[in-house]
Amino acid sequence: MSTANPHPSLSDVTAAFEEVYPPRWAASWDAVGLVCGDPAQGVGRVLFAVDPVEAVVDEALDWGADLIITHHPLMLRGVTSVAAHTPKGRVVHRLIRAGVALYTAHTNADTAAPGVSDALARAVGLTGPLRPLDPDSTDPEGRRGIGRVGTLDEPMTLGDFAARVRDGLPDTPAGIRAAGDLDRTVSTVAVSGGAGDSLLDAARTAGADVFVTSDLRHHPATEFVALPGAPALIDTPHFASEWPWLQDGADHLVGALGRAGGPNGANVETRVSTTVTDAWSRAFTHV
Repeated sequence: MSTANPHPSLSDVTAAFEEVYPPRWAASWDAVGLVCGDPAQGVGRVLFAVDPVEAVVDEALDWGADLIITHHPLMLRGVTSVAAHTPKGRVVHRLIRAGVALYTAHTNADTAAPGVSDALARAVGLTGPLRPLDPDSTDPEGRRGIGRVGTLDEPMTLGDFAARVRDGLPDTPAGIRAAGDLDRTVSTVAVSGGAGDSLLDAARTAGADVFVTSDLRHHPATEFVALPGAPALIDTPHFASEWPWLQDGADHLVGALGRAGGPNGANVETRVSTTVTDAWSRAFTHV
């Protein structure tokens, strides 16, 4: 980051980011874009995080961030109050008092190519070409969509692959879970960052040997793995499966600002939050 030139404005930063992750790609039910902040304010430091929670606000304020870009929306469901005694209200009040803006890229980052699931695929060891698990019908190139499917460089057992997934994602109290024969050989892998049990059938149709996603429920998972030829399942913490995208998002923002050019250029510093915002604080097991 250079200090010779003035920092770009918040509107310049969001415009550059939206070239990579256009809000029109978001699902109709989603809430993406600028949550709070003055479009005219300068932005010198941008913190990328999964969740807009108070621990992330603490990190942003300690670092001196001007903007937080999160994957998860703060206002996904309608609210009638942002009073400071409510969880969402506390976040909004703290950000506004500190002059820190908040921006969200959610399902528009999920469906982008590359997007959230591309980053997850790379994190768990898929190095070759990827294709969408659930393609976006509006993309004539067939690259965008939810989830990705790829092939491991070399087949391995489900147990070994589960260990690779564990090692490739942030450590969380809940860890990861696998369903299926740990000795079965897996080669074709489907992934979907975030909650992906709606894509179980898509993973089976895609010919995946294993499906990596989050928030799998007991009954659908139990019934699914009992189907003939069904993929094995690896269930990861929701936060962990989406965290790998943060660095990609930061790199794409810097690149887009650089392409925009002008005297300000990419005069911003980015940082990926290391705050673990998984909902669970500890797992208790008999092992």
